[in-house]
Amino acid sequence: MTFTITPAAKKFIRLMLLADGGPTSGFRLSVSPGGCSGLSAEISVRPAPLAGDEVVACDGLTLFVPAESKVLLEGVTVDFADSAAQTGLVFHDPKASACQHGASALQ
Repeated sequence: MTFTITPAAKKFIRLMLLADGGPTSGFRLSVSPGGCSGLSAEISVRPAPLAGDEVVACDGLTLFVPAESKVLLEGVTVDFADSAAQTGLVFHDPKASACQHGASALQ
């Protein structure tokens, strides 16, 4: 599984884990087809991975990624946007046909 998480997205995930997690918590990143970039996401801080989740370590972050999301995240860049138009994680998928902004935002 190869996807990129920008420094801004890592900061957002760290803040979420600090606010809502404990020492063994992880950030669950579940994606499905849909949205502007071709992906629709559901995120949450979880105390432990769910059955079928892969535990991914990334620069000190613990991510829980469901098996069905691994293929969809291939080649995707996960970023964080904070603007008047959108605030939240944004998924840039080079495989998807772009819509108005070329990205899918998760608020």
